[in-house]
Amino acid sequence: MEYGFTTAAYVVAAVLFILSLGGLSGQESAKRAVWYGIVGMGLAVVATLYGPGAGNWFVSVVMIAIGGGIGWVVAQRVQMTEMPQLVAAMHSLVGLAAVFIGFNAEIEMWRIASTLADAGLNTCDPLSAVACAAQAGQANLFADFAGFALKIAQKTGAEIAVLKIEVFLGVFIGAVTFTGSVVAYGKLAGKVDGKAKKLPGGHMLNAGAALGSLILLVLYFNGAGSWTLILMTLLALFIGYHLIMGIGGADMPVVVSMLNSYSGWAAAAIGFSLSNDLLIVVGALVGSSGAILSYIMCKAMNRSFVSVILGGFGGTTGPQMEVVGEQIAIDGDGVANALNDADSVIIVPGYGMAVAQAQQSVSELTRKLRAAGKTVRFAIHPVAGRLPGHMNVLLAEAKVPYDIVLEMDEINEDFPETDVVIVIGSNDIVNPAAQEDPNSPIAGMPVLEVWKAKQVFVSKRGQGTGYSGIENPLFYKENTRMFYGDAKKSIDSILPLIK
Repeated sequence: MEYGFTTAAYVVAAVLFILSLGGLSGQESAKRAVWYGIVGMGLAVVATLYGPGAGNWFVSVVMIAIGGGIGWVVAQRVQMTEMPQLVAAMHSLVGLAAVFIGFNAEIEMWRIASTLADAGLNTCDPLSAVACAAQAGQANLFADFAGFALKIAQKTGAEIAVLKIEVFLGVFIGAVTFTGSVVAYGKLAGKVDGKAKKLPGGHMLNAGAALGSLILLVLYFNGAGSWTLILMTLLALFIGYHLIMGIGGADMPVVVSMLNSYSGWAAAAIGFSLSNDLLIVVGALVGSSGAILSYIMCKAMNRSFVSVILGGFGGTTGPQMEVVGEQIAIDGDGVANALNDADSVIIVPGYGMAVAQAQQSVSELTRKLRAAGKTVRFAIHPVAGRLPGHMNVLLAEAKVPYDIVLEMDEINEDFPETDVVIVIGSNDIVNPAAQEDPNSPIAGMPVLEVWKAKQVFVSKRGQGTGYSGIENPLFYKENTRMFYGDAKKSIDSILPLIK
C-alpha cells in the first residue's frame, strides 16, 4: 500500500514539475507554474516521508521545520537584487547534499563489507550480502540493518558495481557544483573579484584534475578503497573553484544557469544512488533545462558553450581600444523636454535599475508617456542583470504590460528609427566595443545597438565601469547624455515634468 501510494504520488509530482517548467516560459503563466512546483514538491516530500523505508520521523520533522524556517526568513529578507547570489547559494547546497549522500553510501558499503568479513564471508559475488549470509546459515547477520543500509545489503555484486559508479559520479558532480556555486555567489555578491582569474597552468590544471579523477574512478571501481573517493572529491572541489574563477563577470549569468544544470545532474546521480525515481526525473529535468538555457544564452552572447563550461572567458587578447572624448551630463529638465518632444521611446533596463529599486518609477514613467500618445517599449538583453530573466521579473512586478517588453532580436533593428533611448543601469549589454574593439573582453557579443537612436540618455550613479570592469564608448558618443544619480530618484524627478 505504501509503495503504491508513493509511486502514484511521484508520478503526479513529476507531471506537476513538468507543467511548472513549461509554464515558466511565459510571463502570463509563470505565477501558476510556480504553484505547480510548490504543490509538486510538497507532494513529493509527503510521499517520501510516508513511503517504504522511511524512518526517524522525529529527526525528519525537526529538519524540515528548521529548513522551512530558514527558507522563510531568507525569502523575507532577500531583495530581488540579491536573487542571483541566492540562486548560486542554493545550487551549492544541492552539490553538498550529493557529496554527503555519496559518502554515506560509501560508509554503508564499507560497513556491510566489514560485517561480512567479521563473519568470515569475504566473497559473496554474485549474491547480495543478505542472500550470502542466509546461504551461510547466518540469516540474522543483517537484522539490525534498515532503510538505505538494508537496500544496499540486498544488492547483488553487479548492482554494487553500478552503485559505485553512481556514487563516484554523484560526488564528483556535487563537489564541482558546490565550490563552483560558492565562487559564483562570491562574485555576484561582490565579495570576490569579478574578473577572470586562473592559476598558472590554466586549463592544464583543470584537465589534469579531471584526468586524475578518471584514474581514481578506475581504482575505486576495482576496490582500491575509500581513499580514492576522498582524493577525487578534493580534485573535484578544486575543479569547481578554478572553473568559475576563470570566468569573467560579463559571463556570470551564463554561469548561474550552467551551475543550475550541474546541480540537476548531481540530484539525478543522488536519485540513482537512493533508487528514488522522482529524484532521477527531477534531476534530469533541471539538468537538461539548465543546459539548454546555458546554450541559448551562450548563443545570444556569441560564446562557445563548451568554452564556457571549461571556463576562461572574460579576459583580453590584446590592448583594448582607447576611448576618446568626454561624458556630457544632462539634468532632469533636459531629459523631460526630450521625452515630451519624442514620438518613440525605448527603455533599456539593467542591474542598476534593480539596485535602485526603480522599477515602479519606470512603470509610472511608461504609463505617463503612453497616456501622452507616445510609443514606449522595453528592450531586454538575454543576459541583462545577473540572472536569466532578471529584468522580466522586475518589470512584471511593476505591472509593465507584457506586450511592450521585447527581446533583443525583436527590437534591435528599430533603434535607428527611435527618437529617445533611456538606458537605466546597463553597461555591458549596450557597449559598442563588442562590435568595434576585437580586443575587448566582450568582443563578438551581440548587444543592444542603442547608439543608433537619435538621442540616448544613460541613467547611472557615476562614471565608473560596469560589473565586468569594461569601459563603455557609448558614454562618450555625441548623441549620448549622462543622467547621473540614483535611478529611482532620477526617474522620479522627471515624472512631474512629463506632459
